[in-house]
Amino acid sequence: MKIIITIFALAFINLSSAQVISDDDKLHFAAGALISGTTYAIVYSKTKNKKKAFWYSLGASALVGLAKEVYDGYIISGRFDTGELAATTTGGLFVSTSFSIFTGKRKKKQKIAFNY
Repeated sequence: MKIIITIFALAFINLSSAQVISDDDKLHFAAGALISGTTYAIVYSKTKNKKKAFWYSLGASALVGLAKEVYDGYIISGRFDTGELAATTTGGLFVSTSFSIFTGKRKKKQKIAFNY
């Protein structure tokens, strides 16, 4: 019975149109990831503080996404799209988290002192 339910569930997943991600949202995700990655690299190289680099990079992507949506919503078309803001911030969160996990994990090699 579990196999039949699983097959039906997998067959009907493609029929859902609510799960479609537009090309514009993909571009917003990529822009947030690029901004966040750049900010993380700069802040971490200057401070060597992972928490500060994480929050600054996430904040930078969210701030740029908000600024772009304010510009689009109130100056150009009159429509503030929260989905695009969420996509930009999610891209920033993805990269900030990834960088936070994988930076600073190198083991320091011990120097061997030779006494001649």
